[in-house]
Amino acid sequence: MNLTTWEIIQLGGIPMYIIIGFSVLAVAVGLERVFALWAYMDKARNLADTVERCLTRGAFAEGRTACERSQSPLADVFLVGYERVGRVSVGHMAAAVHRERIKITQDLKKFVWILGTIGVTSPFIGLAGTVLGVIGAFGDIAAAEGKGGFAVVSASIAEALYVTFAGIAVAVEAVVIFNFLNQRMARMSTELRMLTEEFLEVLVEHEAEAPGKKARGTSKSDEEADDGNG
Repeated sequence: MNLTTWEIIQLGGIPMYIIIGFSVLAVAVGLERVFALWAYMDKARNLADTVERCLTRGAFAEGRTACERSQSPLADVFLVGYERVGRVSVGHMAAAVHRERIKITQDLKKFVWILGTIGVTSPFIGLAGTVLGVIGAFGDIAAAEGKGGFAVVSASIAEALYVTFAGIAVAVEAVVIFNFLNQRMARMSTELRMLTEEFLEVLVEHEAEAPGKKARGTSKSDEEADDGNG
């Protein structure tokens, strides 16, 4: 029995339409993430290089301006460091910067949970469609009053199994896309952490040059004396 794709879809009924919808959704999520992450690290590396050069030559304001103009999410991480340098301890500044880094790292995983859900549920929906098909086949046996035997239902059962196959195929599709994106995001997260740590090292090294930074060793009595002279 040769069936066209459209005939197979029609025989699968509602479960088949759900599986097809899952397939389209999985591809859409995969493409959205690929395009979103396409130049993500290039922008981050360029920004990190620019800021490091600015900090190295003491151009604090220029480095901050580069972050404010950048379209890279890493700019938000660097700006947290700029806002806190010279105002809080190095430990508190580093903690705040890493919190912001974790936040943008979580944003990388947006929509990816959908792929995991599709990978888990598609086979069960396919199986449910097959079970419904088998139930219908036994209904055909009852209608035939036992005449014809297995020949009466063999075609119906074969058609119902297409739904299980489709569910498994879509699950494989979703899992492949999910693993690809997970591996890519893991590498990106590691590189973002390294770029952030390098930024913190340079920022702390040139902390004394930050605008508004008080010289180390300035005592409270000195400040009071300055106030008195004023």
